[in-house]
Amino acid sequence: MKKQMISLFLGTAMILGLMTGCGGAGKETHTADLSQTERAGESEGRDEVIISISSEPDSLDPCMGWGHGTTPLVQSTLVEYKQDMSFRNDLATEYHLSEDGLVWTFKIRDDVKFTDGEALTASDVVFTFNTAKSSQSSLDLTFMDKVEAPDDVTVIFTLKKPTSTFLNTVATVGIVPEHAYDEDYGIHPIGSGPFKFVQWNKQEQLILEANEDYYGTVPAMKKVIIVFQDEDAAFAAVKAGQVDIGLTAATLATNEIEGYKVEAITTVDNRGLTLPTSPAEGKMTESGYPYGNDVTCHIEIRQALAYGIDREMIADAALNGFATPCYSENDGFPWNNPEVKIETDADYAKQLLADAGWADTDGDGIVEMDGLKAEFTCLYPSGDSVRQAIAMAAAQQAKTLGILMNVEGTSWDDISKRMFSEAVCMGWGSSNPYTTYCLFHTDNMLKDDYYNPEGYSNPVVDEYLNGAMEALTVEEANKNWQLSQWDGTTGTAMKGDCPWVWLVNIQHLYYAREGLNIGEQQLHAHGSSMPLLQNLKDWTWEQEG
Repeated sequence: MKKQMISLFLGTAMILGLMTGCGGAGKETHTADLSQTERAGESEGRDEVIISISSEPDSLDPCMGWGHGTTPLVQSTLVEYKQDMSFRNDLATEYHLSEDGLVWTFKIRDDVKFTDGEALTASDVVFTFNTAKSSQSSLDLTFMDKVEAPDDVTVIFTLKKPTSTFLNTVATVGIVPEHAYDEDYGIHPIGSGPFKFVQWNKQEQLILEANEDYYGTVPAMKKVIIVFQDEDAAFAAVKAGQVDIGLTAATLATNEIEGYKVEAITTVDNRGLTLPTSPAEGKMTESGYPYGNDVTCHIEIRQALAYGIDREMIADAALNGFATPCYSENDGFPWNNPEVKIETDADYAKQLLADAGWADTDGDGIVEMDGLKAEFTCLYPSGDSVRQAIAMAAAQQAKTLGILMNVEGTSWDDISKRMFSEAVCMGWGSSNPYTTYCLFHTDNMLKDDYYNPEGYSNPVVDEYLNGAMEALTVEEANKNWQLSQWDGTTGTAMKGDCPWVWLVNIQHLYYAREGLNIGEQQLHAHGSSMPLLQNLKDWTWEQEG
């Protein structure tokens, strides 16, 4: 895939454990050996934590994808996200944008050292971004023309065109040391962040320690052990008291375990249906895969599904209530348009179909028009029981509207070839509004990645998206992002062109030992493992008594 920044299609499996989707920065792992690990909760001082998650990174190298969409932990960033998704300085002491929107100038701290004792300077920032751009990994830096360091504390980025999401990108790029960077850096990283790397046993555990020379507040957790386990193994480890916090599934989270509580984190980790918007006319994608669907190309079919499916029922049936209704790719973020929300109305959905000429003339319960049955296939990745349950529940409700949605489990490889002509139960959710541009801009349709497989194109929306990307202020950008969703007449929203039928945002669920304070969590993006760690430096143990 050309754009892999969204390659963590992690389906939160309800029974079989967390399964990754198309190839990306995380992979499914199984049972970590805790025999050599201290049992959690037994160390004096309560300054250690053992965390069980399912997705193990391939590398801890920010130039190769580590930290993108979350926090790199070992490395520092120029700026970082605040709780409200605005930015605050990290390495930067100040920054400003030129009037033409092309030049970003950062001043950085002069008191920062890497954990090997060498000073971090502006040249390390330049090296990091140049290396990341040349690596062609998950980080999209195509908009960057050049980056320079006129002195040790000044970094100047020159962009090819104004890019309003530049700070969103900068906030997740950890700075690497030019003097100590080599082909093994990703497995033995040196950084200047709140934690320092100690040890990594692949498919077992990663050990970090607090960086006592950190320029910010030194973490209260002096030792962090991250073990990689599937949900069944994590559940067993929690019951045995071997971990302090462990990722769990919706079917397991209803169990009470003495000494633990369930943390249910609000997310934008959404699930919905992508629906091809063009008819099947024999056309092919750039790789020769057919695109278009003669049923889902009809907007009344897409909107009938959007209005006729009860999202609360989907959440209850598929996820034991550990989910919330979803109405867009970015519910809850500042750039989301609140007008995208719709109310479930099966009668209205049926009327949309009837007004467009769909009717059940043969009495089989499925409407048709001009001899065409309202029938199509919806794919989901085999083994992902959450997406299967969501798709099956949606299909059951669709049938009551007169639409037959045949649910089929298959491989991601097969989905990547058929998603241009079939519906897919897909997952998204990103803390970067650039995702909206990738999902819906005409330039991204029908390429060899998971952006816009539905072939959506709207010149009015394109103008809003271009305006959002080229905006010189956050306010202007957010206004355009919102208008791209719905301007009162058209947009990507379900009340508009409806290329997606958004269904639920799944909650990320963890069993946490009583007394463990995981701080105020930011809105979690897609992927239920790494987002938990984005504020790890703020975790504490509450004092007893």
